[in-house]
Amino acid sequence: MVRHPEDPALAATPAEPAAVPSAAAATPAEPAAMSSGPAADGPADPTADGPAAVRLDPAGRDLLGEVARLRARGPAVPVELPGGVRVWSITGHALLKELLADPRVSRDPRRHWPAWIDGGYRDTWLLNMLGPVNMLTSHGPDHRRLRKLIAPAFTARRTEAMIPKVERITTELLDALAATPPGRTVDLRATFAHPLPMGVICELFGVPEGMRPDLARLTDDIVDTTVTPEKAVATAEEIGALVAELVALKRRRPDEDLTSMLVATRDEDGSRLTEDELVDTLLLVLGAGHETTVNLVGNAVHALLTHPDQHQLVRDGRAGWSDVVEETLRWAPSVASLPMRFAVEDIDIPGGPRIARGDPILAVFAGANHDPARHGERAGDFDLTRPDREHLSFGHGVHHCLGAPLARMEAGIALPALFARFPGLRSAGPAGDPPHLESFMALGYRSLPVDLGMPATT
Repeated sequence: MVRHPEDPALAATPAEPAAVPSAAAATPAEPAAMSSGPAADGPADPTADGPAAVRLDPAGRDLLGEVARLRARGPAVPVELPGGVRVWSITGHALLKELLADPRVSRDPRRHWPAWIDGGYRDTWLLNMLGPVNMLTSHGPDHRRLRKLIAPAFTARRTEAMIPKVERITTELLDALAATPPGRTVDLRATFAHPLPMGVICELFGVPEGMRPDLARLTDDIVDTTVTPEKAVATAEEIGALVAELVALKRRRPDEDLTSMLVATRDEDGSRLTEDELVDTLLLVLGAGHETTVNLVGNAVHALLTHPDQHQLVRDGRAGWSDVVEETLRWAPSVASLPMRFAVEDIDIPGGPRIARGDPILAVFAGANHDPARHGERAGDFDLTRPDREHLSFGHGVHHCLGAPLARMEAGIALPALFARFPGLRSAGPAGDPPHLESFMALGYRSLPVDLGMPATT
C-alpha cells in the first residue's frame, strides 16, 4: 500500500543535478552531464539524497531491456528523459496500478508541476504532450468535465455501430493488397495497420480525405522523443492549425460527425468547453484514437509471424483472436510509457523513496506488463495460453482509455481477416526485427515488411 508521509512538511527541496548514467547498460555507466535549463529551478530533484538518475535512450532502441534494468533497481527509480527532465520511473505492476488510481497523483502540469508553471520545457518534445489542455492533461473536476463531453463518442452502442465501417475499410484495404504483384515486399504498416484505424477515427470525426495525410504525419511526430526543440514547436503550431481548420470547416458545414457535435457543444454553451479545449480535445482523440491501434495491429502481426507455435494455436482453434489481442497488448503495449503524472502531495513508496510534492512520475506500462511479480519468470514470453493476461496498456483508474473497446474491436476484425486472406503471410526484409519507432513512449515499428503470398480466393 502506498503510504502518506508521517510528516507532510518533509518535502524534498531542489538539489544540485545528480550524475546521470545511461540505462543502455546493465550496470551504471560513467556519470553524464545534466543539461542546463528549467530543471535547475523546477520541482524537487527526484535524485536528491538518493541514487543517480538513469538517462533513458530517447530512441527506445532497447526499450524492454531498459525497462528490466530499471525494475531491478527498485520500485521507483529516478530517470532522466530527453531534454534533461528528471522523473520517477514506475515499472512494477502492483505499484503502478495503485498510483494510477491514487487521487494524490495528477496529470495536470499547469497546477501540479512547478517547472512547467515556471515556464520550463515549453521548447522540448513535452510541448506536444503536456501543452494541450484536454482530459489527458487535466485533474479533478476539469478532467471529469472534459471526459464527460467526449465519452459519448466511445460508448458500447457507438462502438458496435462502427463494426460495419471497420469491416468495410478492412475489406477495401485487403482488396488493394491482393492486387500486389507476386513476390513484391509490402510494408504492412503503411498499407494496412496504419490506414485502417486512421480511416475509422477520421470517419467518426468527419476529417476530410485531404487533411488525413498531414494528420498522420504530425501525430507520428508527436510520439517521436528524439525531435529537436525547433521541430517540437513547429509540430505544435502545424497540428494546432490543422485541427483549428477542421473546427472552422465544421462550423461552416456541420455534419453528422463527432467534431460537429463538439463544435455545437462549444458554441451553445461556452462554459462547458473553451475554444482551446475544443481544439486540444480533438487533437487528443484524433491522435490517440488511431496511433494505439496502429501499433496493436502491427505488433500482433509481427508476434504471430515470429512465434509460429503460437500462430498454430490460433489455426488449430486452441486459442482465439481475442487471446491474440490481449496477449499482444500485454507483451508489446502500443504505449510503452506515458509522460507524465505529478505528485499532488508527498507520497511514500513502500520499500522505496519518498516522491515529493511536485515531482513528475513516468508510468511505464511495458514494465508493469512484463513484471515477473505479476506474470512469473516467463513474463517476457509471448504466450496465448497464459492464464493471466492482465495488463495496464489502456491505463487504469479515472484516466483509463475511453477508446479501448474501439481499439479491441478494430484489431479483432482486422487480424483474422488479414490472415484469412493471406494464409501464407510471412516476414520479409533483412533478418531481425523491423525498424522500431524512435521513441521511448511508443512500442511499435516504423515499417513492417512482409511477403503476402498468394491471396485466398473469396
